[in-house]
Amino acid sequence: MTGTQDEPFDAAVFLARLDQIFAEPDAPARAERHLLEGRAAAQRAGDSGADLTILNELLGLYRSLSRHGDTASLAGEAIALADALGLAGTDAYATTLINVATAHRAAGRHSQAREAYERALTAAEATMAPTDRRLAALHNNLSILLSETGDLAGAHEQLATALGILEASSVDPEGDLDIAATLTNLSLVCHDLGRADEAARHAARATEIFRDGGHEHDAHFGAALAGQAEASFRMGRLGEAVRLYSEAIGIVEASYGRGSDAYAVTAENLALAEAALAQQGGSDATGPGGVSLDTGEVPLAAAAASATHEPGLARARRLWEGVGKPMLEERYPELRGRVAAGLVGHGSECYGFDDALSQDHDFAGGFCLWLEAEDYLAWGARLQADYEALVAPHLDAASIATARASGAARRTGVFEVGDFFAGITGLRDAPAADAPHEWMTLDEATLAAATNGAVFADPLGAFSAVRGRFLRMPDDVRLARLGQRLGMMAQAGQYNVPRMLSRGDGPAAWLAVGEFVRASASAVFLLNRPQAVGYLPYYKWHLAALRALAARPATRLPGVHARLEDVMRLASAACFGGAGFGEGGKGSAPARAALEEAIERACAEVAAELRVQRLSDSDEPFLEAQRARVQARIKDQWLREL
Repeated sequence: MTGTQDEPFDAAVFLARLDQIFAEPDAPARAERHLLEGRAAAQRAGDSGADLTILNELLGLYRSLSRHGDTASLAGEAIALADALGLAGTDAYATTLINVATAHRAAGRHSQAREAYERALTAAEATMAPTDRRLAALHNNLSILLSETGDLAGAHEQLATALGILEASSVDPEGDLDIAATLTNLSLVCHDLGRADEAARHAARATEIFRDGGHEHDAHFGAALAGQAEASFRMGRLGEAVRLYSEAIGIVEASYGRGSDAYAVTAENLALAEAALAQQGGSDATGPGGVSLDTGEVPLAAAAASATHEPGLARARRLWEGVGKPMLEERYPELRGRVAAGLVGHGSECYGFDDALSQDHDFAGGFCLWLEAEDYLAWGARLQADYEALVAPHLDAASIATARASGAARRTGVFEVGDFFAGITGLRDAPAADAPHEWMTLDEATLAAATNGAVFADPLGAFSAVRGRFLRMPDDVRLARLGQRLGMMAQAGQYNVPRMLSRGDGPAAWLAVGEFVRASASAVFLLNRPQAVGYLPYYKWHLAALRALAARPATRLPGVHARLEDVMRLASAACFGGAGFGEGGKGSAPARAALEEAIERACAEVAAELRVQRLSDSDEPFLEAQRARVQARIKDQWLREL
């Protein structure tokens, strides 16, 4: 779009084209270009009203794409522009405040969101009719903020108000998508309030509205399905929950992309449902020591009496619900709505990889409580003493605590948020997006330990906000790391393995195979995007992590883990001799050929995925050449030249 100082800006035409773009392939990227070009044209034309309209659209787009850093700067700009236009007291001003508040909420900036929502509510009630659907949207979004900050009763009240507005204003309540979206949100709050029957009723009605209206591909339908899946999970219908989450995640990916918060949350919930179903034996029936029909968790007494292994995350959640939460409610009313709880950090249980063998050391059990600095200063020591006194009787005394998981290095208990992350990463918060050199100092195993596990409660959102920032690796950093991995796959696997074998140096080839496998595993995670799937954990869990990732729906490169296992198995015969390759013995030609072929198959799959993701347009099988294509897409010069 172009314009001159004299040329007026046609907002109606611009917005009509924006609607068309959202119905076309690659909508987010094209919509962003259209909006940025439109802002420039509106500013050249001196049309501040159109500029504000476009700013509001950009806020919504960036929020849906989880680009929270961008929304922070735009939010202040939008309010300043609305003030400069003298819009205070108008519904346009209220709409801007709603968009700003919702962007803050999605980014975890709860205090700013609450302030903006309160201002928006005052403005909206003064300028909008009682049946104005924008007012319903405001109540809907305010309910999400209240839910996230622990005020579930308030959230339920806001949603009931929104539903009343929508039903009063709708010409077809049973085909109204806004009503369906509100019912979905109401269902989720009812889950948290323990009203399982009401939650299931709202979720089922929402799903019916979407299906009857032929909106199966609508983004809100994905949320409705996820809400119904959660209802099924809470009622113990785990197979149904997995089916519904699997359907939902495809819609979420198509609507928002794999890098969005919505995708990450849906994927995590699906993984939890699949794990619970597997633990239960693949059936929706429950039995002694099985999954509780009320909560989806292993009951306290049944789990304690069970002779089978209880996964560490399940045990931590059980202890939090049964011991930790009641302790806070009874002894610390001053901290109500201020303490986050969960299990994150070092240890196989935080990745979901623990088994009965894991219980021989550093597996006593327990969970983490995270406080902001001022609360930790006032209450941390006392809360830690109560934690130790009340939780200790429920822990496994037979587990040996090693020095690296004791004292200041303890893995559970009470922590100040910044101290907790500093203990894992050396940093109290994630590096800024414009500090790539700091990001490059953090290896993936460290980032995995800082972002794994589960958060059971976080009413302030402070812990989750930091954890989320560590997950949101800047894309230039991701591409730089990916380029390094491609280079190592080429150097170690495609070049040095056959070269060392030709020299008869089996041990050197064996080391090269190890480097190839590590680089390949990392490349798979980076191509799936850390924000969606997390980071590759430390070395002994590489293959377990790849297998778990492959089991998730819509995973990129789901077959590479099998290729790498082939490489490792074949390497034994190629490097040191083994059965299955005739009489050749050590380093026989058939063994070497099979290993080299397995390496090339893995590399070919990665190269094909680079083309699918438009990171390369080359058919070159040697990944060093592909590395150059990927690096060319890095905007930061320092990273591009690494």
